[in-house]
Formats: sequence, C-alpha cells, structure tokens
Amino acid sequence: MKSLERKFKKLESRHPYWSSIVCFTETIYGIGFSRQAIHNWFNKLVDKNDYAREDKKAILAFLESIGKHSRSIKNDTKLARQ
Repeated sequence: MKSLERKFKKLESRHPYWSSIVCFTETIYGIGFSRQAIHNWFNKLVDKNDYAREDKKAILAFLESIGKHSRSIKNDTKLARQ
C-alpha cells in the first residue's frame, strides 16, 4: 500500500497546481481498492482544506466508484481525444 502513497506523492510533485483530491482521484483510478482502504488513504493523503467537511461523504462515495472503473476505459477515452 505504500506504493499508493509513492504514486500520490509523485503525481503531486509533477502537478503542483492540482488539488490533493485530484491527485488522489488520479492515483486510485481503476485500481480496485476496498472501501476501507480508500477511506483510510483519503484521510492520510488529502488536505482537509481542499474540501468542505459536509461534502466528505459524497466525495468518498465518488472515489469508491472511481476506484472500480477499468483502466482500459481511461485509456480508450485518451485515444478518442487524439
């Protein structure tokens, strides 16, 4: 699981103007982490100033759905844009 943290930190350094939520979303996209893992890493990695407290539940629900997407879908949309 430390590889998730490394990937997050790498994305964060490559994209300094992205919010930590965007970096986290990109990090977990299509990997298929459990609900518990997503919540745990979200609390550890995402800056609390990047979201309103009352929105946290909706954000986590969205992140759970993002984690279940297939990587091939993401790659297909990149190809379609070219």
